[in-house]
Amino acid sequence: MSEYYKQEIDRHFAWFEARLPAGPAKFIAWLRKPSSIYVRIPLAFLLIIGGFFSFLPILGLWMLPLGLLLFAQDVPFLQKPIAQLLGWVERKWIERERAKRGA
Repeated sequence: MSEYYKQEIDRHFAWFEARLPAGPAKFIAWLRKPSSIYVRIPLAFLLIIGGFFSFLPILGLWMLPLGLLLFAQDVPFLQKPIAQLLGWVERKWIERERAKRGA
């Protein structure tokens, strides 16, 4: 079952990368490689902390989910809740897009 959630996380990363410009998308792809674990984990922590301080200028709430997503790549017990949360966000996003098109 854990493999299913890992695949879901990979699918969300692919979705995210497809919407980024080429440079940042390449960086995210590099971060996802197993050899980048020593950069990925500290960066994930920094993004999570930055997300908690989103009320400050420059930092934003977007940092929290990205940090959790990066962290879940290496922490199996986080994969299920993060994949489920991302699935919920994706469903809400699709509903919002449909509502915008219908209005």
